[in-house]
Amino acid sequence: MSGARIDYVELPSASAHELTRAFYQKAFGWSFAAYGPDYSAAELGAVSVGLQGDREEALSAPLPVVRVDDLDAAFDAVTKAGGHIAKPIFSFPGGRRFHFIDPGGNEIAVWVTA
Repeated sequence: MSGARIDYVELPSASAHELTRAFYQKAFGWSFAAYGPDYSAAELGAVSVGLQGDREEALSAPLPVVRVDDLDAAFDAVTKAGGHIAKPIFSFPGGRRFHFIDPGGNEIAVWVTA
């Protein structure tokens, strides 16, 4: 799939969302936009960072997110390559995405802007 690249990493911060955001602001000067009480994102250039503070949504590990031009084609390609769909395509503020598990057990998200 031409043009697909990791452009976002989502970090779990459910136990200390405000402290995590304050840490990155102080340590690296990152400015975060709040998307509700439990989600923040810092636009950092080639790869941005999201902080997932919702206990129901946060994974136990960082979530790499691959940006594509055609989400439906990416979904088909991942499925045909043997990826296990963990979350089917859904909408969120800013776009649509799905999650899959690769053969090594890693959860990856794939997204497209709205």
